[in-house]
Amino acid sequence: MMLPSFMRRVRCSVAAVLALSSAAAAAHNYHMGIADISYNPRTGSTEIVHTYTAHDVATLLAKQAGRNVDLGQAGSEPLLRRYAEQQFYVTAKDGKRLPLKWVGMKADADSVVIFQEVPGTRLAKGTRIHNAVLTDLIPTQKNTVNIEVAGPVTTLIFDQGSLDQAVP
Repeated sequence: MMLPSFMRRVRCSVAAVLALSSAAAAAHNYHMGIADISYNPRTGSTEIVHTYTAHDVATLLAKQAGRNVDLGQAGSEPLLRRYAEQQFYVTAKDGKRLPLKWVGMKADADSVVIFQEVPGTRLAKGTRIHNAVLTDLIPTQKNTVNIEVAGPVTTLIFDQGSLDQAVP
């Protein structure tokens, strides 16, 4: 999947924020995730790129699996995929879930990046996003979603009190 230049800039920004905030996050017990959603006119699909703290994801998956989970091992991807597809989804104005295609994931010591897309679809205003990733493990989890589908980037913040929001 070829990321547009905007997405590459966002990915670099996210990486910098996560790297700089990792010490502060541990000290202040602050947990966050970032997802970038953008329409790719070349493919006609909406691309979704999530970034979460590796430690939080590994802890959650280990708790669910009842064993240690190494995010670098191939066996962790099905666990992560199942979890992500339960906790993050997009619904059309009629309330039906849009099909999210799992593109893949990558993990390192600091972060987990999940790649998904909504094939052949541009999100419309009023489309709803449900983002409960890690809120079941961490009550203070904040998930930021940056959306660029038609015009300037808009940002939505998801937490336990606001798991479902409409695309403005």
